[in-house]
Amino acid sequence: MDPNDLAILAALEDGLPFIPEPFAEIGKTLGITAEEVLDRIKKLQESGVIRRFRARINQRQVGISANALVAWRCNKKSTDKTGAFLASFPSVTHCYERRPIPGRWDYSLYTVHHGRSREKVIEEVKKIADAAGLSDYLILFSTEEFKRVPHVRIKENGRGS
Repeated sequence: MDPNDLAILAALEDGLPFIPEPFAEIGKTLGITAEEVLDRIKKLQESGVIRRFRARINQRQVGISANALVAWRCNKKSTDKTGAFLASFPSVTHCYERRPIPGRWDYSLYTVHHGRSREKVIEEVKKIADAAGLSDYLILFSTEEFKRVPHVRIKENGRGS
């Protein structure tokens, strides 16, 4: 990667400008054409530096203001199977495992949910809990967003992150 590739990645990380020709605008700041910007992006994708290219919506501006982290307590033996099951629901945007602290915090699986109202999120979580056969969970709603970071990851030394 050269300085232009790094500058393109930085520009993509900030989001494309909402104008008719965003790649021409990026190219203009670098002294290259829109076609060269697109060619470089394609090469970065082919090499695996850019894993995906997608739109990121400001959820709150489109009415999605009920954001929750759900902590699930489940049987250690079935964590992988249960995690895969929870992750299969379209309303689950993230699903991951963390090591519990026995006697202090016994929850090991976590899912993230977004909705237009707390009631709808709670309803969806209850449906998932029933389907998964899980009765011990906590729904933790966010009250304020302090920081949101783009999901651009750059490979270093040939290894993905």
